Amino acid sequence: MPSSFSSSFLLLCISLPLLLLLLLPSCSSNHLPYGSVSFHIDCGGPTPSTDRFGTEWVADRYFTGGAAGIVSEPLRFSLPQEKTLRYFPLSSGKKNCYIIPGLPDGRYYFRTFTVYDNYDGRSHPPSFEAAVEGTTVFGWRTPWPSGVAQTGAYSDLLAFVRDGEADVCFYSIATDPPVIGSLSILQIDPESYNSDSINGTDFILVNYGRLDCGSGQWGPGFSNDTDLFGRSWQSDYNSRTPSTRKIIDAISTSASIKGTDQAPNYFPMKLYQTAVTLGQSGVIEYELEVDAKLDYMLWLHFAEIDSRVNKIGQRVFDVVVNGENVTQIDIFKQVGAFAPFDWNYIVKNLSSSFLNVKLVPVVGVPLISGLENYALVPIDLSTDPNQVIAMRALKESLRVPDRMGWNGDPCAPTGWDAWEGITCRPNKDRSSLIIYQIDVASQGLKGFISNQISLLSDLESLNLSSNSLGGALPSGLGQKSLVRLDLSNNQFTGPIPDTLSVSHLQLVLLNNNLLEGRVPEELYSVGVHGGAIDVSGNKGLCGIPPLPDCPMFWEKGGLSSGGKIAIGLSCLVVFSVLLLLGYICCIRRRRHDYDFALPHELMSLSAKRNKYQRQKSLMLLEMESQHAKALPSPFSPR
Repeated sequence: MPSSFSSSFLLLCISLPLLLLLLLPSCSSNHLPYGSVSFHIDCGGPTPSTDRFGTEWVADRYFTGGAAGIVSEPLRFSLPQEKTLRYFPLSSGKKNCYIIPGLPDGRYYFRTFTVYDNYDGRSHPPSFEAAVEGTTVFGWRTPWPSGVAQTGAYSDLLAFVRDGEADVCFYSIATDPPVIGSLSILQIDPESYNSDSINGTDFILVNYGRLDCGSGQWGPGFSNDTDLFGRSWQSDYNSRTPSTRKIIDAISTSASIKGTDQAPNYFPMKLYQTAVTLGQSGVIEYELEVDAKLDYMLWLHFAEIDSRVNKIGQRVFDVVVNGENVTQIDIFKQVGAFAPFDWNYIVKNLSSSFLNVKLVPVVGVPLISGLENYALVPIDLSTDPNQVIAMRALKESLRVPDRMGWNGDPCAPTGWDAWEGITCRPNKDRSSLIIYQIDVASQGLKGFISNQISLLSDLESLNLSSNSLGGALPSGLGQKSLVRLDLSNNQFTGPIPDTLSVSHLQLVLLNNNLLEGRVPEELYSVGVHGGAIDVSGNKGLCGIPPLPDCPMFWEKGGLSSGGKIAIGLSCLVVFSVLLLLGYICCIRRRRHDYDFALPHELMSLSAKRNKYQRQKSLMLLEMESQHAKALPSPFSPR
């Protein structure tokens, strides 16, 4: 934001009462006109409390760092939540946040109380900026005006929450610690303060003045008068031009104004029960302090509460903004009497530090009940949601110290430095911010690399060297976008993942770790094709010069695929041999152990047969013997 943004905002704060007591409605859903979500955080407060208006304040919570403090003169403040504060020294990092989780998406009313009151005894109000949902909205520069520095100032705005959590972040300028006294958040109607001229979701509406014409300060914290929206209303006196102050008449009514407290804006009845008009000829003129180079949304509020005006055409006046006649108003013509009429207008391309509004009479004299002015601050780009997930996971796994300020959106607001060591840029269609470089070398990190790093699909350079990181290298390191990788001088273990081979790496430094196994040939080719690779100092690595050769069946700290196949085949052969041996042994055993005895009947038959054969043989022998005796021998003498 331009530097004038902060100075004009501080001037606006001076115009607010020094003892501003605005509070939001109770957390009870019965008091909320829309939704049921409200938070009131006593920043720096150690215990819950309830103020005299019945608002319940929770003890300090949802902060990312910093320390609690107490204002130097507590008796100056009548409300307990104004006496404490949270400050964020540089040891907590340059960027710190309140992150309120678990919110339904929608539009919210944010209000902060900022106070210094020399809590640190240095008499040096800090310079810092504040952002809501990744967009810079407020700036504070030392020296603050004395009244604001001592008594503090409230500021409020309307913003959309789309990611389930509200981020209110602070960024230190130089070495100054940002401060905050209290924080309130209230869910409101998403259609509130919308205009046909703009898309309300594209802007944050920052309050630059909320005036009740003809009345004093009122609203939650000032009086028992109710504003369901949670707004406070200040007197219009300080915004009138000197000439207008002399001719103004204030009027009021106790009659009811029909149609107030209606969605989506819930403008309260009390706003329309007072008004200013002219006691003599002239114009009603206001000068509103603004910042140049921003657009503004004006809301003018009217109600015809003068019973003498009872027909169309009796009160007609022109509205002139910065010298341009932008509309003509006849309240009775629009809504009749004792009914609210609200009109808004967008002021663009403002080049002055003042916004001039005149009500110029046409018929009768002008009348106005209230006036609001909001700066239209364009929503800044935010980091791609998946990359936010990745960076939060890395913050936890790397054990990033608080001093590095890894809080809120990693890249937004774009006017601030990104997280320390992170470099961002818009994506191709400029719809979000992407992270393309991480350099956190020599930061004393002691964790490991989360596999969620794979979500950083645009990462080109990663330098985690000279830390004490360990564990295995995740497969998520294989982004095709990765060009430079330096993980040297850590304690990483295990193999080099194959996924690194698919990257377009030109520089690979893995030296001085505890890695083991075969270096992928594709990774080694980085050095062959003009890049640089260093894997020295890893005793377990092998496979590329000048590293030793890997064992035949060993790679990446374990068995290779070939080794596993060889072992499988060997086991199969051994099993087959054992099975064969077992079978042979079984057969041989069966041959020795089988009972060959025949049944008794077969044994008897066999014995008879054997006896018959023997008898037959004997008979044959006997017959042959007898025959031999009866025949003469051919060799005997005759």
